[in-house]
Amino acid sequence: MPNFFLDNDDIQFMFDRMNVRELAELQELHAENGDADYVPAEADEAVDDYRRALELVGEVAAETIAPNAERVDREGNTLNEDGTVTLHSNVHENLWRLTQADLMGFTLPRKYGGLNCPNLIYAMATEIVSRADASFMNLFGLQGIAETINAFATQEIKDEFLPRFAEGEVTGAMVLTEPDAGSDLQAVRVRADQDDEGNWRLSGVKRFITNGCGEVLLTLARSEHQISDGRGLSLFISERSEHIKVRRLEKKLGIHGSPTCELVYENAPARLIGERKRGLITYVLALMNGARVGVASQSLGIAEAAFRLARTYAHSRQQFGMPIESMPAVAEMVTDMAVAIEAARALTYEASRFCDLENLNQRVLDTGKDGLEKAEVKARKEHARSYKRLNAMLTPMSKYYASEMCCRVADTAIQVLGGSGYMMDYAAERHLRDARITTIYEGTSQLQIVAAIRPVTTGTFDTCIADHETTDYDDPLLADLKQKLTDGKARLTDAMTFAKEQPSRFQELSARRLVDSAITILVGHLLLRQATNSDRKARVAHRFIESQLPVLRMTCDQVLCGDAAPLDEFELLAGPVPTVS
Repeated sequence: MPNFFLDNDDIQFMFDRMNVRELAELQELHAENGDADYVPAEADEAVDDYRRALELVGEVAAETIAPNAERVDREGNTLNEDGTVTLHSNVHENLWRLTQADLMGFTLPRKYGGLNCPNLIYAMATEIVSRADASFMNLFGLQGIAETINAFATQEIKDEFLPRFAEGEVTGAMVLTEPDAGSDLQAVRVRADQDDEGNWRLSGVKRFITNGCGEVLLTLARSEHQISDGRGLSLFISERSEHIKVRRLEKKLGIHGSPTCELVYENAPARLIGERKRGLITYVLALMNGARVGVASQSLGIAEAAFRLARTYAHSRQQFGMPIESMPAVAEMVTDMAVAIEAARALTYEASRFCDLENLNQRVLDTGKDGLEKAEVKARKEHARSYKRLNAMLTPMSKYYASEMCCRVADTAIQVLGGSGYMMDYAAERHLRDARITTIYEGTSQLQIVAAIRPVTTGTFDTCIADHETTDYDDPLLADLKQKLTDGKARLTDAMTFAKEQPSRFQELSARRLVDSAITILVGHLLLRQATNSDRKARVAHRFIESQLPVLRMTCDQVLCGDAAPLDEFELLAGPVPTVS
C-alpha cells in the first residue's frame, strides 16, 4: 500500500539522525497528560509513537488526500448566499480520515486529546500532507491556532476549545491581514470595543484569510483606539456566527482547495486572548514563527511532488531512442532538483528542531523551576536566550530558502516534462501554481530577508556555525569540502564588513545577497554532518557545495563592488511610471 512517509528515504534518514530522542525526553518532561488513556513510559516509546504517527499521516496522504487533490483543485469550494462557505466534499473526506486516525491534535497535550508531538515531527507531517495536496495542508497546518490558544489563553478557554481541535470537530484561522494592512500589521484597523458589561465586540473587514470560514477565529484587532501602532493591538478568539460573514472567496492562481476569505465583522462577540496590547508584539509574532516553518515544510512537500513527477517522466520518456534522463541537460536538472530539496529539508528541519529546543526549554523553566538546582536554572536561562536568537535567524531563513527553492523546482519540473508539463494532463502545472504562494504568505521573501539580515550580520550566524567549524572529518572529501566552506565564510565576512561601512540603504540593498551566502554556508555544514557514514549524502554535500560556492563568490563580489544603481539611478533605469489601462 502506498505511504508517503515510508517511501521517502530522506525523511526517514532525518528522523533517525536528528536526535529525536532528546526532543522526546524534553517533550515528556512536565508534559500535560491529565487523565489521558495513554502516556509513553519512556523517551524511546515516545519516539516509536512519533514514527507511528508519521506512518499514519503517510498512509492517509497517499491513499486519500493525493487521489482527491486534482478534483479539489478543479472544483474548489463554494460561497453561499448567507456568507458561509461549503468546503469541497473531498476536503471533508480528507478531514474525516485524519480525524479517524487521531491526527488533528498533533502537537497538543494529551490532556486535551492530542498526540504531544514535537514541532520537528509536525514539520515532517506537514511536508507529507503537502506532497499529497498543498492546499489541504493549509487546513491541517492551521493546528498552530490551537497551539497559540494553549500557550496564551486562559484555562477556561483552553478547556473549551482545545479538545474540539484534537477531536477534529473544529478548524481554525488566524485573522490578521486587512485591505490596507498586509505585511504592515501595525496598521490593523478592525475595532475591538467593550460594552458596559466588559464583553468584547469586533467590527471591520479582514482580507486574504486562509480558512476564514473555519469555526474558530483568532483575530488581531485594535483594542486601544488612541494608540495607532502595534502597541494598540490585542488578540481575540471568536466562533463562527451570523456576526461574521464571508463576503468573498478570493480567486487565486493556486491552492484552490484552501478557502481564502474576505471577512466582515459586524459587532461580533469575542474574548480576549492573554493580555491587552500584546496581540501583535507577543502572540502573533509567536504564531507567525511557527507558521513560517510550516510554510517551509509545505514548500518541501510541493517540491517533493514536483520532483517525483519529473524524475519518473525523465526515466520513462523516450526521445531519439533513449530516455531523456540520459541527456546531460535533463540529468543536471533532475539531479539539482533532488539536491535542492535535501538542502532545504536540512535547513527547515534544523529550524524546527531549534524551535522545539527553545519551547521545551522554556516549558521546563515555567513548570519545573522550583525543583531545579540553581546551576541548572541558570544554564537553562542561558540556553533560552541562545535558542531565541538562533530561531530569530533560522525561522525566516528556512521559510525564505525553502519557498524560493519550491518555485524553482516546480518550474524545472515543467521544463523536464516539456509541452506535457504545461498541460493539465499532468500535475506539474498544479504544483507550480501551488508553489507560487509560498514565497508570499506569512511574510514575503523580502520580509524574511529583513528578519534574517540582522542576526546574520551581528554574530548569531557565527554562533550558529561555530560547532560545525570545529568539527573534524576523517574522510578527505568531507575535510576538503569543509575547508572550502571556511574559505567561503571568509569571503562572506569581507562582504559583510564592506556593507556595514556603507550607507544604510546600501546595507538594505545587499541584504538578500548576504543572507543567501550565509544560508549556503550553513546548509553546506548541515549536509556535511549528514554525510558522516553515508556515501550518498557525501555526494549530495559535494554537489551542493561545489555548485553553490561559485554563486556565493559571485554574490559577495556583487556586494564588494559597491554598485547601488537600483537606488542611485532608479528613475533612469526603471523609466517613467507607465500608463496602465
